[in-house]
Amino acid sequence: MEKVVVGDRLKIECYKHNGLLDCINDEAIVLEVTEDYLIVANDHTKLTEHDGRSHRTREPAVLFFYKHDWFNVIGQLKEQGLFYYCNIATPYLIENKTIKYIDYDLDLRVFPDGGFRVLDRNEYKYHKKIMHYSDEIDQIVHYELGRLIDMKKQEKGPFTPNLVVNLYQRYKKMKKM
Repeated sequence: MEKVVVGDRLKIECYKHNGLLDCINDEAIVLEVTEDYLIVANDHTKLTEHDGRSHRTREPAVLFFYKHDWFNVIGQLKEQGLFYYCNIATPYLIENKTIKYIDYDLDLRVFPDGGFRVLDRNEYKYHKKIMHYSDEIDQIVHYELGRLIDMKKQEKGPFTPNLVVNLYQRYKKMKKM
């Protein structure tokens, strides 16, 4: 895998199981790199959808990507508080200064009050059928969704209190450099 260091600027590409590009996130600055994960952040970055439409994200975000876990987590710092948008997805890889992963539809949305909801179950069922997700993929996806919910309930990993806010402060300092 391509070596990245703190301060690098990367793009993010999300693919679907059939190999088609789903969306591109223009820029994320690397905040932390370990053997197991990569943390990046961005603010009002350009997001281009698969159909060519693009828009800027509305708020700052801290994104957690994992080398061995089948999910990634986006901490979104909105006016109403800290939200999380969690994608069930393959572990990431990096090619040509781009973080890449395959999204498997199911998402976990976590609200500032600690409540959460699993999203896109119908999209998952539909894509599982038309893209022929294997039984192994199906088992991994559901297992990893359960692990992610447990992490949230235990306030571990990206859900650790104040972690996203502290990482965002680090990002703002790096942006000024």
